[in-house]
Amino acid sequence: PSLVSSITVSTPAELHASKGDAVTLSCTFTSTSRPTSKMTVDWSYRPQSGGLPQTFFHFSSRAFPPLDGQFTGRIRWQGSPARGEASISLINATLNDNGTFTCSVRNPPDVHGSPTSHTVLTVTPKVPSIRFSDVAVLLAFILLPSAIITLLLIGRMLCPKKHPNQSKTYRSPIEVTEGEEYGIHSLGGQGKRASCCDLCLMV
Repeated sequence: PSLVSSITVSTPAELHASKGDAVTLSCTFTSTSRPTSKMTVDWSYRPQSGGLPQTFFHFSSRAFPPLDGQFTGRIRWQGSPARGEASISLINATLNDNGTFTCSVRNPPDVHGSPTSHTVLTVTPKVPSIRFSDVAVLLAFILLPSAIITLLLIGRMLCPKKHPNQSKTYRSPIEVTEGEEYGIHSLGGQGKRASCCDLCLMV
C-alpha cells in the first residue's frame, strides 16, 4: 500500500497591533514531502465587515507581492520553504486591516491534511506615549513651588512674631553682664535661629 502524503499549516489564532506597527503574519508548515519548486503559498484576506476572501499575495519559487489594493507596497516575504516558513510581514498597519488572514500552502504530492490556517488581526489606535523626561519636568514644576511654599508656612508658624512695640529692656550703662566687660558677645544657636526666622517673616 502507498503512503498518503499530508501537510499541516499553523498560524496564531489572533494577533494584536497598534496603528502604524509592522506586523509579522506568522505561518509555518510541516510536510511529509520535501519542498520543491512546485510548492506554493497564498495569503488571502477577509475584512472584519464581511465578504469573500481575496488573495493578495502569492509565492511560487519567488514572491509576488500585491500590485494593487489596500496592501500595495506594504507586504514583505519573510518565508523560507526549506525551514517550513511561509510568513509575511505587514508594514504600517491600519484600522482597515482588521480582519481574517488565511495562509494556504500546497506542496505536491501532499494532498491531505490541513493546508490552510487562519489568523484574526486586530489593529487599534496607537496610544500616545509620555516620555519619562516629560513627566520629570512636569513634576518639578508642580512639586518644587509647593515644597517652597510649605517650608515658608512652617517657618512662619514656628518662628515667633516680632511686634513693633517691643523694645529692648533698658539697662544702665553701668550695668555690665558677664563677658561684656571683655567685649565678648554670645553668638550661639539662638542668633542663627533668629536670622532664619527673620528670613521667613520677611516673606
